[in-house]
Amino acid sequence: MKKSLILTWTGFQDQEVVFPYYRLLGAGFSCEVIGDQRDSAGRIYGILGSHVPCHVLFADFRESASRYVDTYDLLVIPGGVKALEKLRIEPFAVDFVRQWHESGKPIASTCHGAQLLISAGAVAGKKVGGYYSIEDDIKNAGGEYSKDPVSVDGNLITSPHYDFMGEWMEKAIESVR
Repeated sequence: MKKSLILTWTGFQDQEVVFPYYRLLGAGFSCEVIGDQRDSAGRIYGILGSHVPCHVLFADFRESASRYVDTYDLLVIPGGVKALEKLRIEPFAVDFVRQWHESGKPIASTCHGAQLLISAGAVAGKKVGGYYSIEDDIKNAGGEYSKDPVSVDGNLITSPHYDFMGEWMEKAIESVR
């Protein structure tokens, strides 16, 4: 069974976590969500109130992050401007994404998820999709901004918006088969 991770923060863009989570499960992947907090039922919530299970809290993740790079196949970085602003200032999250990128394993990022790729130094020389408001950020980090529904460049599978969830996740799934 292929193993996937979704790295997110409370207040994520709902569609960008809920759809990938269930799409990956439907494709036969195991899928663990790593987040900052969860309620008493073990759920993490998006900005619109949708939820998914939060399997691993950051406090526990910090202690074993390198094991995930070694044993998982796909990393998903969804968007949500508020969630990503908080996530990208967590040094261990940035280091984890840098390690994952350096491993060559696929990273699927959409919308503001590209901000974490920028912070991890993963966009230089790459064609990268992200929300239109971070076009300059992608360019300033040495990347080529893409408005395409899905861009695949090396191990990065990126998309600018949740309008393209289906195409984006299909390319992500294909990247590990």
